[in-house]
Amino acid sequence: MNTLINKNVHFQDLGLIDYQEAWDYQEKIFAETISIKTANRNLAADEQLSTPNYLLFCQHPHVYTLGKSGKADHLLLGEDDLVAKQAKYYKINRGGDITYHGPGQIVGYPIFDLDNFFTDIHRYMRTLEEAIILTLADYGLNAGRINGLTGVWFDYEEQKNPRKICALGVKSSRWVTMHGFALNVNTDLSYFGNIVPCGIEDKAVTSIAAELGRDLDMQEVSDKLKNHLAGLFHMEL
Repeated sequence: MNTLINKNVHFQDLGLIDYQEAWDYQEKIFAETISIKTANRNLAADEQLSTPNYLLFCQHPHVYTLGKSGKADHLLLGEDDLVAKQAKYYKINRGGDITYHGPGQIVGYPIFDLDNFFTDIHRYMRTLEEAIILTLADYGLNAGRINGLTGVWFDYEEQKNPRKICALGVKSSRWVTMHGFALNVNTDLSYFGNIVPCGIEDKAVTSIAAELGRDLDMQEVSDKLKNHLAGLFHMEL
């Protein structure tokens, strides 16, 4: 438990960045934050340092990532196919199965010390989802959750044609988080055809552009999402 509660969050838009480079950057911040928490355990209250929080937004060149609980055969491409599609593939240390990241998608990496907010991973995941749901509502789109499935969906009630708009996968240690969410805005959805998205075979993937029939301003969507996250977490960006 932190003696000093810090709700300030450093926001950085990393632009279009290679997946490995962004992952290494996350790992660096993650390790530094845990190091501060570990050192604080041996310090008097008045000597302890507050832990930082970061919110990173970016886009990635075409890449497939497989979480710890995923199955490698959910990637339907061989090495030559990946080269042909100019896509990379990584096995990573988040939860969840396989997903795709690419241009036109807002990828968010909150590296939060949840001791600064609330120590509840389930609530953390639901809060990220809620920020996405509110952002979509700004565009007149009704999205929500499907019981037992992580992420944000359209047609989540009747489920005649359920479509996933946002995938989530996180890692946490000592209440410090990394990895996060991927919101499809103007995403090329054909790349999802090369995987079993999140290990779910019977549900489709969509984007805001596909739902509205037009491309969106990525910066506008990013700003709305960032503001909803700030409000829900009661944080200062």
